[in-house]
Amino acid sequence: MATITAAMVQELREATNVGMMECKRALTEANGDKEKAVRILRERGVAIAAKKASRAANQGLIGAAVRNGRLGALIEVNCETDFVAKNPGFQAFVKDLAEKALDMADGAITETTKAEMAAKVAEIGENLVAKRNVRFAVQGNGLIATYIHLNGKLGVLLELGCEKDATAANPAVQEVAKDLTLHVAACSPKWLSRKDVPADVIAAERDIYAKQVVGKPPQIVDKIVDGKMGKFYSQTCLIEQGFVKDPDTSVTQLLEAKGKEAGDKLVLRRYLRWQVGE
Repeated sequence: MATITAAMVQELREATNVGMMECKRALTEANGDKEKAVRILRERGVAIAAKKASRAANQGLIGAAVRNGRLGALIEVNCETDFVAKNPGFQAFVKDLAEKALDMADGAITETTKAEMAAKVAEIGENLVAKRNVRFAVQGNGLIATYIHLNGKLGVLLELGCEKDATAANPAVQEVAKDLTLHVAACSPKWLSRKDVPADVIAAERDIYAKQVVGKPPQIVDKIVDGKMGKFYSQTCLIEQGFVKDPDTSVTQLLEAKGKEAGDKLVLRRYLRWQVGE
């Protein structure tokens, strides 16, 4: 039997918003396994569905760049201290690398920028790592939007599609794209739509919800579970989430309304949300 420490209990409490005694009992039952303890608490209906975002282990910055509204790049560059991350020279360096990443293949930044990174390390006197990069090029008609939040600690890259070429230049549509990047930053969706949710995740969620309603008449258990799954999708799937600026309107409804205003059909094709140290 694993020893359950106060630190373990506190960590579980911070992740689930459940009382200390409930957390200790769950950890004891799970033999110290935090993930199993979270599942136990959820099955009992006392834990929140999503754990709080853990603090990033590394320092650094997320950088973004867009070219002509049709090509966008997102990069992460790590450093050892927050002091360096706040340095204007380092911030300018990351911005310059983001522009260069517009012409790099996905994942190539570590090898491609070795010489530049080495020179910057010598200048700053601290280890730096070009961790990752990705590009989005518009697929057909549409536009690319980016957003950097928390002083470079979080970045979003997004592609908004349309049917007409002229729609991408519409200021109102560009504003929608920017608003959606803000939404992604704030609401942290896990998937674009419910069809993107892995089958094993769906099965696990349904199992948890079924255990929460044990004892109910069999004929209504499925309806209750389906209802809970609907809420799960509305919390985790981007196009089903309530829009951050108007929670009573889903992102899908927002796209339909704004597309109608623009005389076109808008579709959110893909997105990325990166946080330093993930």
